[in-house]
Amino acid sequence: MSIWVCGEVLIDILPTGPVVGGGPANTAKALARLGHEVDFIDGISTDAFGVSARKELSQDNVGLALCLSSDKPTCTATVTLDAQGAARYAFAIEDTATFDFHSSWLPDPESLKPSVLHIGTLVTIVEPAASVLYDWAVQVGEFAPIVFDPNIRPSVMSDHEKYCQATEKWVAISSVVKVSDDDIKWLYPDETLDEVAQRWIAGGVSCVVITRGAHGLIGYTEHGIEEVDGVKTEVVDTVGAGDTVGAIVVEGVIQHSVAGLEGHILNTVLHKAAVAAAITCSRAGAQPPRRHELIMEF
Repeated sequence: MSIWVCGEVLIDILPTGPVVGGGPANTAKALARLGHEVDFIDGISTDAFGVSARKELSQDNVGLALCLSSDKPTCTATVTLDAQGAARYAFAIEDTATFDFHSSWLPDPESLKPSVLHIGTLVTIVEPAASVLYDWAVQVGEFAPIVFDPNIRPSVMSDHEKYCQATEKWVAISSVVKVSDDDIKWLYPDETLDEVAQRWIAGGVSCVVITRGAHGLIGYTEHGIEEVDGVKTEVVDTVGAGDTVGAIVVEGVIQHSVAGLEGHILNTVLHKAAVAAAITCSRAGAQPPRRHELIMEF
C-alpha cells in the first residue's frame, strides 16, 4: 500500500528562475527521498512546466500513475523572499491543469487501499477542486487516516471567515493536522496555539503538530503535549521546510500508527522533523533531505 499525497505541483518563479514547487509536491518528494512508496495525485500539464514537474518528481521516485495528464497550463507562483529568507507567493491559478480535479479520474480508495492520505494547501480552498476533493477524501477516510496541512495562503483567499470555515471542514475529517503558528495566528487571532490545538483534539483529531520556525515544534494529543526546540542552521530560505515536516509526520503515522503518535515516540518524530526542516532551510528551494542524511541520528 502506498502513501497518497494529493495537491498541487506547480512552478515557483524564484528570483533565480523557475523551479518545481507546490506544498503537496514538496511533501511527496520528501517522503520519496526518505524511501517511502508515494503516489502523487494531481493534474499535470503537457506544457514545458508540466514536463519539468514530471521529470523532477520521477527522479525522486514519486509515483505519477494516479495523476491526470492535461493540456491545460501549469499553475505558477511568483515567489519573493524577505530579508530572513521567508517566502511570499503570488499565484496564477485559473483554468490550470494543477486544479483540474474531477471524480471521474480520482483513484478509488476501496480497490487501491492507500496507507495514508496527505492533503492540503491550495487544493483544499480553490473551487471547484476543493469540493470535489472533500467528497473524495471522505471516501478515502474510510480506508486510511488523513493528514491535513492547511498551509494558509491569504493571497489566494483573503476572505477570513470563508478560509476558517474551509479549514474547520477539513480538520473535521482528519486524523492528524500539521499547521504552522503563523497559520493559526492568521486564522484565529483571538485564540492561542494551545486553545486551537486542544479544540481540534476535543473535536476528534488524534494529533496536532504546530511548527514555529526556528522555535521548534509542539505536538498535541489527548494524552499530553510534546515540545522540541528548533535546530540551528544557516538559513538560505524556508521554502519547503513545513512540507518536509509534514513528510516526517506522515512517516511517523506509517511507522507507529496514528494512535502511536504520543509521548516519547511523538517527541522523537518531532525532533526528526526539526532536523529535517533545518536541512531543507540550509538549501535553496525545496530540497528536503534524503534518508541517509537522517539515518545516522535516527
